[in-house]
Amino acid sequence: MKQIILTAMMLTSISILVSAQNERKFVRNGNKLFMEAVKDTSQLDTTKFSNAETEYRKALNKKPADTKWNFNLADALYKQMRFDEASSKFNELADKMETPEEKARALHNVGNSQLMQQKLDESIEAYKEALRNNPNDLDTKYNLAYAQMLKQQQQNQQNQDQNKDQNKDQQNQDQQNKDQNQDQNQDQNKNDQNKQDQQDQQNQQNQQNQNKDQQQQQQQQQQQNKISKENAEQLLQALQNDEKDIQEKVKKAKAAKAKRTRVEKEW
Repeated sequence: MKQIILTAMMLTSISILVSAQNERKFVRNGNKLFMEAVKDTSQLDTTKFSNAETEYRKALNKKPADTKWNFNLADALYKQMRFDEASSKFNELADKMETPEEKARALHNVGNSQLMQQKLDESIEAYKEALRNNPNDLDTKYNLAYAQMLKQQQQNQQNQDQNKDQNKDQQNQDQQNKDQNQDQNQDQNKNDQNKQDQQDQQNQQNQQNQNKDQQQQQQQQQQQNKISKENAEQLLQALQNDEKDIQEKVKKAKAAKAKRTRVEKEW
């Protein structure tokens, strides 16, 4: 981030823009607190940055339109990690700066504030606008490249997450299709089994009916055979009776003939 430029502008504001004793005192106190906090690299001393903010606001009560002091105030807000407030203040200053270089500095820190909020698209656009005003600013070029790299990583991660979601959705769909196919197969197997059971029952019933018919036919045949045997016996008896009658008639005829023959001889 572009802290050297911010600090340089802050120090410039001490030597050029302070016109009254009280204002110099407030700005000097604010700059002192700010520099003490910056020098302590072991921790982020937000208390001193907050006290510096208070001193800058006291000076701005005397001279609210001063762009340099407002710039220092925005930097103090940034150091307290109040990035949204700092971004708004730097944006206001960018519109008020007189030279392209000063405007580029403000826009650079707009990009920094938005980058710290993970607003990558906004930070990239702020860095690009800063470079339009100062194309040779290497710090802005570096931060732009860094923001674009983060954007690409974010896009890659989103694509991976999207692919994971799609794969998960596809897996879920495949599982649903598999479950549905299994259910359909189970239903089909159940239907087939029911049909087979019905067919087996029908076959069994048909077989029982067929056996019953065969039994009836056999009974009928036996009955017919029995009747035929009785008829045959009756017929045979009738024939025997007829034969007997014929034999009797023949005997009678022979006896009568013999009798006539004897009578004729007596004559």
